[in-house]
Amino acid sequence: MNQLFNIQDKVIAVTGAAGVLAGGTATYLQEQGAYVVYLDLFQDKVDETVAKAKSISDKCCGFACNVLDQGALDSVYDQVLKTCGRIDVLINGAGGNMPGATIGPDQDVFDLKIEDYSKVLDLNLKGSVMPTMTFAKAFKQQGSGCVVNFSSMSSPLAITRVLGYSNAKAAIDNFTRWMAAEMALKYGDKIRVNAIAPGFFIGNQNRALLINEDGSYTERGQQVIDNTPFRRFGNQDEVYGTIHYLISDAASFVTGTVVPVDGGFSTFSGV
Repeated sequence: MNQLFNIQDKVIAVTGAAGVLAGGTATYLQEQGAYVVYLDLFQDKVDETVAKAKSISDKCCGFACNVLDQGALDSVYDQVLKTCGRIDVLINGAGGNMPGATIGPDQDVFDLKIEDYSKVLDLNLKGSVMPTMTFAKAFKQQGSGCVVNFSSMSSPLAITRVLGYSNAKAAIDNFTRWMAAEMALKYGDKIRVNAIAPGFFIGNQNRALLINEDGSYTERGQQVIDNTPFRRFGNQDEVYGTIHYLISDAASFVTGTVVPVDGGFSTFSGV
Protein backbone atom coordinates (compact mmCIF):
# COMPACT_ATOMS: atom_id res chain seq x y z
CA MET A 1 0.00 0.00 0.00
CA ASN A 2 1.28 3.48 -0.89
CA GLN A 3 1.83 5.35 2.38
CA LEU A 4 2.74 8.73 0.88
CA PHE A 5 -0.72 10.18 1.44
CA ASN A 6 -1.56 8.24 4.59
CA ILE A 7 -2.67 10.58 7.40
CA GLN A 8 -4.17 7.86 9.56
CA ASP A 9 -4.13 8.86 13.25
CA LYS A 10 -2.33 12.17 12.69
CA VAL A 11 -3.52 14.67 15.32
CA ILE A 12 -4.70 17.73 13.42
CA ALA A 13 -5.82 20.95 15.13
CA VAL A 14 -8.02 23.19 12.97
CA THR A 15 -8.91 26.76 13.92
CA GLY A 16 -12.07 28.27 12.50
CA ALA A 17 -13.39 24.72 12.34
CA ALA A 18 -17.05 25.77 12.48
CA GLY A 19 -16.59 27.72 9.24
CA VAL A 20 -17.17 26.57 5.68
CA LEU A 21 -13.71 25.92 4.19
CA ALA A 22 -11.84 25.12 7.42
CA GLY A 23 -14.75 23.12 8.81
CA GLY A 24 -15.21 21.15 5.62
CA THR A 25 -11.50 20.45 5.53
CA ALA A 26 -11.56 19.24 9.14
CA THR A 27 -14.43 16.86 8.38
CA TYR A 28 -12.68 15.53 5.29
CA LEU A 29 -9.44 14.88 7.19
CA GLN A 30 -11.32 13.03 9.92
CA GLU A 31 -12.95 10.89 7.23
CA GLN A 32 -9.43 10.01 6.04
CA GLY A 33 -8.59 8.60 9.47
CA ALA A 34 -7.00 11.58 11.19
CA TYR A 35 -7.78 12.59 14.76
CA VAL A 36 -9.18 16.11 14.42
CA VAL A 37 -9.29 18.79 17.10
CA TYR A 38 -12.06 21.25 16.21
CA LEU A 39 -11.32 24.78 17.45
CA ASP A 40 -13.65 27.75 17.10
CA LEU A 41 -14.59 30.90 18.97
CA PHE A 42 -17.98 29.96 20.44
CA GLN A 43 -18.68 26.92 22.59
CA ASP A 44 -22.13 26.28 21.09
CA LYS A 45 -20.66 26.12 17.59
CA VAL A 46 -17.89 23.81 18.77
CA ASP A 47 -20.42 21.52 20.48
CA GLU A 48 -22.60 21.40 17.36
CA THR A 49 -19.60 20.73 15.10
CA VAL A 50 -18.17 17.98 17.32
CA ALA A 51 -21.59 16.32 17.63
CA LYS A 52 -21.67 16.00 13.83
CA ALA A 53 -18.05 14.85 13.77
CA LYS A 54 -18.83 12.05 16.22
CA SER A 55 -21.05 10.52 13.53
CA ILE A 56 -17.91 10.02 11.45
CA SER A 57 -15.75 8.50 14.20
CA ASP A 58 -14.73 8.99 17.80
CA LYS A 59 -11.38 10.35 16.61
CA CYS A 60 -12.22 13.96 17.39
CA CYS A 61 -12.62 16.52 20.14
CA GLY A 62 -13.30 20.23 20.27
CA PHE A 63 -12.56 23.33 22.30
CA ALA A 64 -13.77 26.90 22.29
CA CYS A 65 -10.75 29.09 21.63
CA ASN A 66 -10.19 32.74 20.81
CA VAL A 67 -7.16 32.74 18.52
CA LEU A 68 -6.33 36.29 19.67
CA ASP A 69 -6.26 35.35 23.37
CA GLN A 70 -2.89 33.92 24.40
CA GLY A 71 -4.26 32.58 27.67
CA ALA A 72 -7.00 30.69 25.83
CA LEU A 73 -4.50 29.32 23.32
CA ASP A 74 -2.16 28.11 26.06
CA SER A 75 -5.05 26.42 27.86
CA VAL A 76 -6.28 24.65 24.73
CA TYR A 77 -2.73 23.63 23.80
CA ASP A 78 -2.33 21.95 27.19
CA GLN A 79 -5.71 20.24 26.88
CA VAL A 80 -4.92 18.92 23.40
CA LEU A 81 -1.59 17.49 24.55
CA LYS A 82 -3.29 15.95 27.59
CA THR A 83 -6.04 14.43 25.42
CA CYS A 84 -4.00 13.35 22.39
CA GLY A 85 -0.40 13.16 23.57
CA ARG A 86 0.93 15.01 20.53
CA ILE A 87 0.05 17.47 17.77
CA ASP A 88 1.07 16.68 14.20
CA VAL A 89 -0.62 19.40 12.18
CA LEU A 90 -2.02 22.90 12.71
CA ILE A 91 -4.39 24.31 10.11
CA ASN A 92 -4.99 28.02 10.59
CA GLY A 93 -8.50 28.43 9.23
CA ALA A 94 -9.74 31.27 11.46
CA GLY A 95 -10.27 34.55 9.62
CA GLY A 96 -12.81 36.81 8.01
CA ASN A 97 -13.69 40.33 7.00
CA MET A 98 -15.96 43.13 8.20
CA PRO A 99 -17.77 45.96 6.43
CA GLY A 100 -15.74 48.82 7.88
CA ALA A 101 -12.53 47.37 6.45
CA THR A 102 -14.12 46.96 3.02
CA ILE A 103 -14.56 49.72 0.46
CA GLY A 104 -18.24 49.74 -0.55
CA PRO A 105 -19.34 50.18 -4.18
CA ASP A 106 -20.25 53.84 -3.54
CA GLN A 107 -17.15 54.58 -1.43
CA ASP A 108 -13.49 55.24 -2.00
CA VAL A 109 -10.44 54.24 0.01
CA PHE A 110 -10.66 57.31 2.22
CA ASP A 111 -13.90 55.95 3.72
CA LEU A 112 -11.95 53.10 5.32
CA LYS A 113 -12.60 52.71 9.04
CA ILE A 114 -9.17 52.26 10.59
CA GLU A 115 -10.57 50.59 13.72
CA ASP A 116 -12.25 47.89 11.65
CA TYR A 117 -9.19 47.66 9.42
CA SER A 118 -7.08 46.95 12.52
CA LYS A 119 -9.51 44.25 13.68
CA VAL A 120 -9.34 42.52 10.30
CA LEU A 121 -5.53 42.65 10.36
CA ASP A 122 -5.53 41.15 13.84
CA LEU A 123 -7.95 38.33 13.04
CA ASN A 124 -6.37 37.30 9.75
CA LEU A 125 -2.70 37.81 10.63
CA LYS A 126 -2.28 37.56 14.40
CA GLY A 127 -5.08 34.97 14.34
CA SER A 128 -2.65 32.69 12.50
CA VAL A 129 0.62 33.88 14.03
CA MET A 130 -0.49 33.36 17.63
CA PRO A 131 -1.80 29.77 17.20
CA THR A 132 1.33 28.89 15.23
CA MET A 133 3.62 30.24 17.94
CA THR A 134 1.65 28.23 20.49
CA PHE A 135 1.12 24.88 18.78
CA ALA A 136 4.47 24.76 16.98
CA LYS A 137 6.12 24.36 20.38
CA ALA A 138 4.99 20.75 20.14
CA PHE A 139 6.69 20.45 16.76
CA LYS A 140 9.92 21.74 18.28
CA GLN A 141 9.75 19.11 21.03
CA GLN A 142 8.75 16.29 18.67
CA GLY A 143 11.10 17.26 15.87
CA SER A 144 8.22 17.05 13.40
CA GLY A 145 5.01 18.82 12.48
CA CYS A 146 3.23 20.75 9.81
CA VAL A 147 1.41 24.08 9.54
CA VAL A 148 -1.01 25.04 6.78
CA ASN A 149 -2.14 28.66 6.61
CA PHE A 150 -5.00 30.13 4.61
CA SER A 151 -3.89 32.86 2.24
CA SER A 152 -6.06 34.33 -0.53
CA MET A 153 -6.07 35.50 -4.13
CA SER A 154 -6.30 39.00 -2.66
CA SER A 155 -2.70 38.65 -1.49
CA PRO A 156 -0.71 38.59 -4.77
CA LEU A 157 -3.27 40.58 -6.76
CA ALA A 158 -4.88 43.97 -6.21
CA ILE A 159 -8.51 42.92 -5.80
CA THR A 160 -10.61 46.01 -5.24
CA ARG A 161 -12.60 46.82 -2.08
CA VAL A 162 -10.99 44.34 0.39
CA LEU A 163 -8.01 46.39 1.57
CA GLY A 164 -7.71 45.11 5.15
CA TYR A 165 -8.20 41.47 4.20
CA SER A 166 -5.72 41.81 1.32
CA ASN A 167 -3.06 43.38 3.50
CA ALA A 168 -3.44 40.66 6.14
CA LYS A 169 -3.28 37.81 3.63
CA ALA A 170 -0.18 39.30 1.97
CA ALA A 171 1.41 39.23 5.41
CA ILE A 172 0.33 35.59 5.80
CA ASP A 173 2.34 34.74 2.68
CA ASN A 174 5.40 36.39 4.22
CA PHE A 175 4.80 34.72 7.58
CA THR A 176 4.50 31.34 5.87
CA ARG A 177 7.87 31.73 4.15
CA TRP A 178 9.50 33.19 7.25
CA MET A 179 8.35 30.44 9.61
CA ALA A 180 9.17 27.73 7.07
CA ALA A 181 12.78 28.87 6.97
CA GLU A 182 13.01 29.49 10.72
CA MET A 183 11.61 26.11 11.74
CA ALA A 184 13.66 24.15 9.23
CA LEU A 185 16.94 25.90 10.01
CA LYS A 186 16.51 25.65 13.77
CA TYR A 187 14.67 22.34 14.21
CA GLY A 188 15.16 20.25 11.09
CA ASP A 189 13.54 19.16 7.87
CA LYS A 190 10.59 17.35 9.48
CA ILE A 191 8.84 20.63 10.33
CA ARG A 192 7.13 22.30 7.39
CA VAL A 193 5.02 25.45 6.95
CA ASN A 194 2.92 26.04 3.84
CA ALA A 195 -0.23 27.86 2.78
CA ILE A 196 -3.04 27.54 0.31
CA ALA A 197 -4.52 30.50 -1.54
CA PRO A 198 -8.15 29.78 -2.41
CA GLY A 199 -9.73 31.56 -5.33
CA PHE A 200 -13.40 32.46 -5.20
CA PHE A 201 -15.67 30.09 -3.30
CA ILE A 202 -19.24 30.89 -2.34
CA GLY A 203 -19.79 31.20 1.42
CA ASN A 204 -22.12 33.00 3.76
CA GLN A 205 -19.88 36.08 3.88
CA ASN A 206 -19.64 36.68 0.14
CA ARG A 207 -22.75 35.08 -1.36
CA ALA A 208 -24.72 38.32 -1.76
CA LEU A 209 -21.62 40.03 -3.15
CA LEU A 210 -21.22 37.50 -5.96
CA ILE A 211 -24.65 35.97 -6.65
CA ASN A 212 -28.09 37.56 -6.96
CA GLU A 213 -31.13 36.00 -5.33
CA ASP A 214 -32.24 34.61 -8.71
CA GLY A 215 -28.91 32.77 -9.07
CA SER A 216 -27.41 35.11 -11.65
CA TYR A 217 -24.05 36.72 -11.07
CA THR A 218 -23.74 40.20 -9.62
CA GLU A 219 -21.50 42.64 -11.46
CA ARG A 220 -18.61 41.67 -9.20
CA GLY A 221 -19.41 37.99 -9.55
CA GLN A 222 -19.31 38.29 -13.33
CA GLN A 223 -15.95 40.08 -13.12
CA VAL A 224 -14.58 37.14 -11.15
CA ILE A 225 -15.93 34.59 -13.62
CA ASP A 226 -14.55 36.58 -16.56
CA ASN A 227 -11.08 36.44 -14.96
CA THR A 228 -11.23 32.74 -14.05
CA PRO A 229 -10.25 30.40 -16.92
CA PHE A 230 -12.43 27.63 -15.42
CA ARG A 231 -15.39 30.04 -15.75
CA ARG A 232 -16.89 29.02 -12.42
CA PHE A 233 -16.53 29.44 -8.68
CA GLY A 234 -14.79 26.76 -6.65
CA ASN A 235 -16.53 24.03 -4.70
CA GLN A 236 -15.40 23.84 -1.10
CA ASP A 237 -14.26 20.23 -1.42
CA GLU A 238 -11.76 21.32 -4.06
CA VAL A 239 -9.41 22.66 -1.36
CA TYR A 240 -9.30 19.38 0.56
CA GLY A 241 -6.91 17.46 -1.68
CA THR A 242 -4.29 20.20 -1.70
CA ILE A 243 -4.31 20.41 2.08
CA HIS A 244 -4.20 16.60 2.34
CA TYR A 245 -1.12 16.62 0.11
CA LEU A 246 0.62 19.38 2.08
CA ILE A 247 0.25 17.59 5.42
CA SER A 248 1.22 14.18 4.08
CA ASP A 249 4.61 12.59 3.47
CA ALA A 250 4.03 13.19 -0.25
CA ALA A 251 5.03 16.81 0.43
CA SER A 252 8.04 15.98 2.59
CA PHE A 253 10.30 18.32 0.56
CA VAL A 254 7.75 21.12 0.27
CA THR A 255 7.90 24.07 2.65
CA GLY A 256 7.42 27.83 2.46
CA THR A 257 5.11 27.65 -0.52
CA VAL A 258 1.70 29.22 -1.15
CA VAL A 259 -0.38 26.98 -3.41
CA PRO A 260 -3.16 28.59 -5.47
CA VAL A 261 -6.46 26.69 -5.60
CA ASP A 262 -8.21 29.11 -7.89
CA GLY A 263 -9.32 27.70 -11.24
CA GLY A 264 -6.53 29.64 -12.93
CA PHE A 265 -7.52 33.07 -11.60
CA SER A 266 -3.95 33.95 -10.60
CA THR A 267 -2.53 32.99 -14.00
CA PHE A 268 -4.92 34.93 -16.24
CA SER A 269 -4.65 38.54 -17.39
CA GLY A 270 -8.26 38.65 -18.57
CA VAL A 271 -7.26 38.98 -22.22
